[in-house]
Amino acid sequence: MSKHKAFKHFVSAALAAAMMLGTTTRVQADGGDFIAGAVIGGLLGAASQQPKKKTSTAPRTYSRPSLPSTQEGKEIQASLNYFGFNAGSVDGQLGKKTRDAVSAYQVYLGYPITGQLSPFEQELLISSYNRAQAGGYQTTQLVASNPEGTRGLLKMYRSEMASGGAGGATMATVPGTSPGTTVVVNPVMPAPQAPAAATMPSFAAATPEPTLPSFLGAGTQVSLASHCNTVSLLTNSNGGFVTEASMVDANQALNEQFCLARTYAISQGEDMISKVQGFTPDQIAAQCEGLAPPMAAQVAALSIKPRDAVLAETSTFVLNSGMSPAQLAGTAKICLSVGYRTDNMDVALASSLMLVAVGERAYGELLGHHLSQGVGVTQRPDLAQAWYEDTLTALATGVPAVFAPGQAERAGLLRKASMSLNGGAALAAPTAVVPASGTALPAFSITE
Repeated sequence: MSKHKAFKHFVSAALAAAMMLGTTTRVQADGGDFIAGAVIGGLLGAASQQPKKKTSTAPRTYSRPSLPSTQEGKEIQASLNYFGFNAGSVDGQLGKKTRDAVSAYQVYLGYPITGQLSPFEQELLISSYNRAQAGGYQTTQLVASNPEGTRGLLKMYRSEMASGGAGGATMATVPGTSPGTTVVVNPVMPAPQAPAAATMPSFAAATPEPTLPSFLGAGTQVSLASHCNTVSLLTNSNGGFVTEASMVDANQALNEQFCLARTYAISQGEDMISKVQGFTPDQIAAQCEGLAPPMAAQVAALSIKPRDAVLAETSTFVLNSGMSPAQLAGTAKICLSVGYRTDNMDVALASSLMLVAVGERAYGELLGHHLSQGVGVTQRPDLAQAWYEDTLTALATGVPAVFAPGQAERAGLLRKASMSLNGGAALAAPTAVVPASGTALPAFSITE
């Protein structure tokens, strides 16, 4: 073998050895720099041709920071689950699943859908759960007899809370209202004084007074919460709210604005309730029930008498109350919220009437809605027009809007829709009515 060939074999062998061992050695000999360079170059070339190391393709998992767990959260979740609103595991962490369950609870009871419990909604939920748990076999019987099952207990307990016993009138100051303003938390109206006129003698065998015949029954009270749920479905299927430009159905437009105003009224009252100290929301709600009986005549007159006549009678009630307009307005706003939230139209109508009577004319829109749609009163679109018109006139003269105040175009929609009632008949000019004197009306007992 020639020296040249031997040298080539030596280089090849060195390269192969270096590639197998995977290390480089500094070579020190004659021609060592050449051999070292060849070995290093060979390794680099081999490395560039070798497949790259496979890296793990498994997706990285990132743990989301856990929400704080609280005992209050566990009570809320346990209560929601009991009444059939799936809040998931009872871990006290109020995440998305719990918020979805809260929204379902609010839909069922007709409250604004926020996913967050207001103080009253939370109190009703947890107290109802505790009451159901303590009821034992009696609760089981109630659930079995209720067509809505366990959920039906919520409405039953809420109704009982709203009609609870009332004590003496108690005053509470609400921060955010005008200085010195107090609201009646549990208004108790004194019984009207008996008239001085002589009464008819009483006989042992009194003849029963004749009663009017009734063939159609007492009728059913329309649920505004259920009504607004139906309206909301129609709004969604139509792709949004009716506007003045797109209006075809005046009733749909008015119903949408009615339910929108209801939501604003509930929210405003709940904000005020949260600032009343010393009373729970359900206690306040129960006491607002006392506002309806003394104003039953005025509420009934809504479907019979013109606007001015009804307001004259309500003004008499206000004047005999001995309370300032600010006190009455604060009380009425809270009770208006209670009436709509508990679906008690008598309380809502009495509160609305009182607000208009003390000068809050923007609330007259509500009475127009009730009359145009027959919710809580007999349907009288002809009488509704005067209530709408007075509210719109007040807004046009600078009275601040209380419902959707940021929607300047809302007034135009209300005017167009309300004027479409009864074929767009012109409104009759209002006539002044002098309040009757000497009328004994119940009044609030309240101090500044």
